[in-house]
Amino acid sequence: MVDADLGVSGRFGSERDGFRELISRVCLGEVGAIFGLEVSRLARSSAEFARLLELARLTDTLLIDGDGVYDLGDVNDRLLLGLKGSMSEAELHLLAGRLHGAKLAAAHRGELRAQLPVGFVYDLDGQVVIDPDEQVRTAVEDLFAEFARTGSAFGVVKAFAETGRLFPQRAYGGAWAGQLKWGKLGHYRVLQALKNPAYAGAYTYGRSYDKRRVQPDGTVRSARRKRTRDEWTVLIPDHHEGYISWQQFLDNEAKLAANQTNAGARPPREGNALCQGIVYCGACGARMGTRYGKRHYVFYVCSSARDHAKSAECRSVAVSTVDDVVGRLLLDAVTPEQITAALAVADEVTERHVRSHRAAELAVERARYEADRAERAFSQVDPENRLVARSLESRWETKLAALAEAEAALETARAAKPPLPARSTLEALAADLPRLWDDPDTSPRDRKRLLRTLIADVTLLSTEDPRQVRIGVRWHTGATNEITINRKGPGRTPATALEIIRRYGATRTSEQLAEQLNAAGLTTGKGRPWNTEAVARVRDTYGIHAPRTVAVREGEVSIAQAATQLGVSAHAVGNWIRKGWLPARRGAAGRWCIPWDEATQDLYRQQVANSTRVQRHNPTPAGGAV
Repeated sequence: MVDADLGVSGRFGSERDGFRELISRVCLGEVGAIFGLEVSRLARSSAEFARLLELARLTDTLLIDGDGVYDLGDVNDRLLLGLKGSMSEAELHLLAGRLHGAKLAAAHRGELRAQLPVGFVYDLDGQVVIDPDEQVRTAVEDLFAEFARTGSAFGVVKAFAETGRLFPQRAYGGAWAGQLKWGKLGHYRVLQALKNPAYAGAYTYGRSYDKRRVQPDGTVRSARRKRTRDEWTVLIPDHHEGYISWQQFLDNEAKLAANQTNAGARPPREGNALCQGIVYCGACGARMGTRYGKRHYVFYVCSSARDHAKSAECRSVAVSTVDDVVGRLLLDAVTPEQITAALAVADEVTERHVRSHRAAELAVERARYEADRAERAFSQVDPENRLVARSLESRWETKLAALAEAEAALETARAAKPPLPARSTLEALAADLPRLWDDPDTSPRDRKRLLRTLIADVTLLSTEDPRQVRIGVRWHTGATNEITINRKGPGRTPATALEIIRRYGATRTSEQLAEQLNAAGLTTGKGRPWNTEAVARVRDTYGIHAPRTVAVREGEVSIAQAATQLGVSAHAVGNWIRKGWLPARRGAAGRWCIPWDEATQDLYRQQVANSTRVQRHNPTPAGGAV
């Protein structure tokens, strides 16, 4: 009995376990005859059926059905079964064509019913309508509102997680078919909603198709592939009421495409580099990346260096040099008269503030309804019927616990949001763009978004003077600006000051050099007086070493001297001092000096004895020469 292929199409024999077992047993000569109601339906593929007939001929296997007994050694029987197999395959094609044609006709009318995304249901007339459940509607509306605010799918997930909001999901199939389940919102579900045109009120069919591939072992594998919008079989705009407009759906698609960094897009990120993603090298035309150096310095660096295609004209430029000019150019271009539309920000902030609370309020309302319903059911039961009363009482207690949990979540959501500012304050901020731009609460990402609404890209070009850089700004309107400005950042130290540091750096400390530079009336590249930290930065940039002599006081030793006497490496002693485990002080040029009395020596020797990872050498006696 072959019953493993029930409900499986006979088009591909390699996908049917029963058919494969039948073939293997025929090849082994274990089968004398194959019985079937209609043997031509053993396979709906001429290739598979012909293979079965050939194997049956070679092993002298009979095929028997209601029409007769077929001996494959007889050429007439072989011709007859081959004809029946071809007719069976053609019959399957005709049936599938008719069914698919009827399905396609219903889809062109917009009447083919399919699984609806959460937030939509079918009414009694079979029409697609928005879910009457207010909590479900609010959750879907919140998703699109948060995406409009954050501009990214991950931003929507983060916003829902911060406020503890849940998102519904409708179960299909099984015991929970048609019911809603609430859970945490994931990134994949956000993308599903943003890419689904049903939320824009459109009816679609044929957005994907099955692509089959033949594996090396002969098996056939199917996979779903997406079609472009031009290739969709059916697209009916304004088919039903949606949560967003069709234009908003297209804008959301563009935002998602602009966020795909693996496709070459450069969306606004969290860093402080204002022109990140839209700055280009004027020498080779490559996009410039952002590199974070020492002491919080940030640079725009040509990406051609990674491909070994960097030209002699490619330069790295400090971020502050470019961003200050571009930001000032933007603020000068936008006048107060041009930003009157920004007053709508006040209404948006108020709506978003209320929306975050509304989801939690609806959850409390639903939990209170469920608790009241459980209470009424418990009150109507016969008190003497304890079997039923105990179950209803337990259900009531469960609903009360859920109500308490929902109320706690509402209080948490309200406490997480600060009080809204007055509308007059928001109007003043909207009217004063420079003040809003410089406000500490304005995130770097928001500044970048505002910049990209007006500025298309920025190009950096070198000049004959290495201390200057040309900045080309191209606006979305097609207008351009070019500004030449002096560079900022490390390496812009005046030549006279740099010469003094180079000449005396090996013999004088950073503190002594700072006093000498200030006495000569010199300043740093930013016009500030010299100090020890400024000289140390110049040393670090140009590799100018400090004096190696250590002026230790009487009764003190250096790290190297202490390491020699202890029989360990100087690196180990320095590591213990930096961690604060052993006493020492900073001497000239920042060198460590250790008070080498008996008590301190005992502490160091005890540290050596307790350490298991240091390599010990022959120590020098305490009174020996170092």
